[in-house]
Amino acid sequence: MEPLALRLKPGQDLLLELENVVQEQGIEAACMLTCVGSLTRAVLRFANQPQTTELNGHFEIVSLTGVLSRHGSHFHIAISDGEGKTIGAHLMEGSRVYTTAEIVLGVLPEYSFLRTFDPETGYPELEIKS
Repeated sequence: MEPLALRLKPGQDLLLELENVVQEQGIEAACMLTCVGSLTRAVLRFANQPQTTELNGHFEIVSLTGVLSRHGSHFHIAISDGEGKTIGAHLMEGSRVYTTAEIVLGVLPEYSFLRTFDPETGYPELEIKS
């Protein structure tokens, strides 16, 4: 595994910037090792819901997990508000960094992560090639 560290700045779109990194670097497979930061807008898709929900305010990123690839990525995020109320969901485009997002990815050069349509789930799911 090869580490890749980056920092996102205020106003950047968390999801789009991660997707840009894997595209620009031609990353075939990676995983999210850690992310510490905050959001001022969170766009989320809750479990088994077709629509997104937008939350505005100041949120701490308490967890960000995911698998990344130039072929498609998948992220789940947990955020907490000023009272410590924590929610988690699928990260969607439009989630904006408040002060920072300090990220370390683990690049897996021996793998390729593809997104292949799975008729059982109805979604493009992870296909692992080595």
